[in-house]
Amino acid sequence: MQGDPGYFGPKSMMWEVNKEITVLFGGARALLMHAAHPLIAAGARQTSFYQRDPWKRLIRTLSLQNSVTFGTKKEADESAIRINKLHEVIKGKDEVTGGIYDALDQEQLLWVHACLQVSSIYFYEKTVRKLTEVEKNQYHKENMVAAELVLIDRKLMPQTHIELKEWIVKKSREKDYLLKTDVAKDVEEIIKGGPVPLHIKPIWPFIAFTAFQTLPEEFKTLYEVKQSKLKNIVLGFNLKMLKIIRPFLPPFFKLIAPARWAKQRLTKNPNLKFKDKSKI
Repeated sequence: MQGDPGYFGPKSMMWEVNKEITVLFGGARALLMHAAHPLIAAGARQTSFYQRDPWKRLIRTLSLQNSVTFGTKKEADESAIRINKLHEVIKGKDEVTGGIYDALDQEQLLWVHACLQVSSIYFYEKTVRKLTEVEKNQYHKENMVAAELVLIDRKLMPQTHIELKEWIVKKSREKDYLLKTDVAKDVEEIIKGGPVPLHIKPIWPFIAFTAFQTLPEEFKTLYEVKQSKLKNIVLGFNLKMLKIIRPFLPPFFKLIAPARWAKQRLTKNPNLKFKDKSKI
């Protein structure tokens, strides 16, 4: 398995985008977007992730993305199976809206997937480089493979990245689709500065700042994000500086650990050929 490039491989857009440390900023942004959906929040309330271990959901989401992108096919499949089994028992009637939440519901699954994808692409473009529509659509097609691993029906997904982004906007503007529940408030407090792990404490204020300030308008309204010209200037300046200094950083400060480990794994068998499943 040492030479197994997994489902995508180093020439894929999934590797290109997801390997960047700054793309992880999108995880915090996506978590706020997830929590704004009352039925996603209801599932989180059932498992008590946010109250018991506020970082578990965020780490679980990012770990799945990293395992599927950079792991071997066996590692990707095992990660997806673990998530799918957990999702089997997350269902019930939401005590806030009266709606039915189900972690295997196609629209609820797609919401989680879409928010993470658009947030990842957003931070990649802000801190690395602008992507062409072709590149964004290639990422989208490849990410459909990841979506299928967690039981999202490809036929029910928007077929391009821009359509996926527009789907989020359309849904966000539906009456009562977004709601600031107790879970959303918990996530808001966690992102603002809850029990942050020690190793990321120094940079967390900036991650939190970017997470809130880059939210789409509907979410900014929900979370009552205060905006100003000064904050926009500070945000733009810092993101621009990250883009400027990034090429000069060593891999340890530029690439996430799973990406570096995957590269080491493949260098042991550099002639390995792999199939790009995203085109199947």
